Amino acid sequence: MRKYYSLYGRLLSKQALYEGFKHVRRNKGAAGIDGQSLSEFEMGLDAELTCLLLELREKRYRAQPVKRVTIPKDGGGERKLGIPTVRDRVVQQALRNILEPIFDVDFHPSSYGYRKGRGCHHAISKASEFIRRYGRQWVVDMDLSKCFDTLDHDLIIEQFRNKVTDGSILVLLRQFLESGVMIGEQYEATELGSPQGGVISPLIANVYLDRFDQWMKSRGHRIVRYADDILVLCSSEAGARNALEVVKGYLEGELKLKVNAEKTHIAHSDEGVKFLGVEVHTNYTRIQEKKLRALKAKVKEITRRNQGRNLAGVISELNPVLRGFVSYFKIANCKRELKSLMGWVRRRLRCIQLKQWKTPKRLHRRLKQLGYKPPFKLINMRSWHNAASPQASFAMPNRWFHEEMKLVDMASTQTGVSVSVI
Repeated sequence: MRKYYSLYGRLLSKQALYEGFKHVRRNKGAAGIDGQSLSEFEMGLDAELTCLLLELREKRYRAQPVKRVTIPKDGGGERKLGIPTVRDRVVQQALRNILEPIFDVDFHPSSYGYRKGRGCHHAISKASEFIRRYGRQWVVDMDLSKCFDTLDHDLIIEQFRNKVTDGSILVLLRQFLESGVMIGEQYEATELGSPQGGVISPLIANVYLDRFDQWMKSRGHRIVRYADDILVLCSSEAGARNALEVVKGYLEGELKLKVNAEKTHIAHSDEGVKFLGVEVHTNYTRIQEKKLRALKAKVKEITRRNQGRNLAGVISELNPVLRGFVSYFKIANCKRELKSLMGWVRRRLRCIQLKQWKTPKRLHRRLKQLGYKPPFKLINMRSWHNAASPQASFAMPNRWFHEEMKLVDMASTQTGVSVSVI
């Protein structure tokens, strides 16, 4: 294994820090504990980078505590995030730019999280290939409890030291690990973990868990891992049960992580394997129900009838949500679900327009403009039932929504599209 002895010098250039800043700016993000926003940092960019460079050169740089925030998790509970200051994010990104190419090249081929050119679709396609092509239909679905929060600092440094022997780089890395967190006005030391939200944390997690990946490879186990979402794919139930015990022992013993016993389980692809928002079955892939419910809740919020916006404004806000959903879930065999969803979305939009027209007279005028002949029935313009009536459909046909109002049509997207497995 190749060793890297002198890397700190690569950090000591304004260009390296500027490249780090460009990444940070693209990713946006909130201010840290010092309250300095990205735009404020950018206003004095040259002076900020000069100051950082001098501190790094003279070994005076000290990472500040991260700002603790919490966000709700899909399955309930809260996820803790740590937001570093902008200046710390710049240094972390510059350091990541140096270290990532050194480690990424030797990562396990079935590791897909936080890696350039790899993503969720690749991970899903790889799991599908193992199940369908190689008959590994018994799957151990591993769930780690608070993985980022429980990474052992000494093991992290040990893993990095396998390739990097530059002491200054390792000292800087440990600074980020031990910088602490601010919870409101109270400081809390960090003896474990790497803050989820830190720029360098994804690389740290991958380097840490690569030890597990390589160990599994040496034992002949087939895995797919996206960050801390781990699948172990086996040919038999007995093999899956054995793998579960072996994997649990290694993760909790060697890596000092905690396996969530309640959520870790063995599944067969005939019943579906839940992974990254989809369920991979033996012959097809479908969207998880909770993801469909989450989309509907978002659409309902955007298409409330009491918001006072015109239809074009509502569609403008709705389109990025629909586009993002179908862009991700087109990997699933979901043509029927998308067609049903679009019918429901258009009905909600018709409901908004009927209410804004207020009286049947406006609706009837629209129908006459489109060439329909009276007499027309009088309908309640505020009724959800009447949003699916023939009059509403004739006045606002599907084609009008998609061609004139430019509503994204999820049902027109090709589905079941898997990506080439890397």
